[in-house]
Amino acid sequence: MTKADMVENIHSKLGLTKKDIAKIVDEVFEMIKTDILKSENVKISGFGNFEVKTRGRRIGRNPKTGEETVIEPRTVVVFRPSQIFKDEVNG
Repeated sequence: MTKADMVENIHSKLGLTKKDIAKIVDEVFEMIKTDILKSENVKISGFGNFEVKTRGRRIGRNPKTGEETVIEPRTVVVFRPSQIFKDEVNG
C-alpha cells in the first residue's frame, strides 16, 4: 500500500478532501519520523512499536568470496507488531 492508496481509502470511507487527508497522513508520518530521529520509540496501541536500536560492530562475510569484513555499528529502526495485530494476521 502506498501513501496515495491510504489517502484514497480514507477518502472513500470518510469523505474528506484528498488534499486534507494527504496533509494528515503526511503529518502522522512526520511525527513518527521526528520521534525516531530523536531516538524515541513510537508506540501505536493495537498496531505495534517502532523502536530505535543500535547494532554493534560485528564480523560479516562477503557472500561471493567468503572474505571476512568488519561491519561497523549502526542505528536501525525496528517495527514490532502488537500481539493484537499478530493475532489478526494469524487468524
